[in-house]
Amino acid sequence: LCMIAITVNGQAREVAEGSTLADLIAQLAASPQALATAVNGDFVARDLRAAHLLKPGDQVFTFQPITGG
Repeated sequence: LCMIAITVNGQAREVAEGSTLADLIAQLAASPQALATAVNGDFVARDLRAAHLLKPGDQVFTFQPITGG
């Protein structure tokens, strides 16, 4: 199994080659629905995570979406 190096919220991390953003978020978060995600500065919508393959060197950021009125 080949591993690729990425960065998650500024921390180096390795994931299996072929991992998607959805795979990564499932490993990270108890509640993936509560997180917003961006890869290399580009927002990735929740329903697009399963199709977003992670590549070596990707910088992933997760954050709580801000809601208000």
